[in-house]
Amino acid sequence: MTETLRALRWYAGLAVVFFGVVPVAMVTLLVTSGKTPGSVGFLLIGGVPLIVAALVQVVRGMTGDDPEVASQRLRLSMAMVAGADVLLLGGNALIRMTSS
Repeated sequence: MTETLRALRWYAGLAVVFFGVVPVAMVTLLVTSGKTPGSVGFLLIGGVPLIVAALVQVVRGMTGDDPEVASQRLRLSMAMVAGADVLLLGGNALIRMTSS
């Protein structure tokens, strides 16, 4: 079980960085530079707290002693990242399609 948990820790950490932090930074840069409609900025109100909560869950999952609880927290963090991606990237695409 520890081998599985070790892999899950790596994948959850990488998922939060590559699919969580990087898309939030890209959407923030698009909004601040004015290359996307301003209403996309409202999506950050929901997306940023999801990513912060996912980061907290990843840290708690990586440092947890109980393998079952740690794996639940890591899976929860990846689900939060997926929800934030749908909100930010999907919402950005929908707003761009309707504004042009």
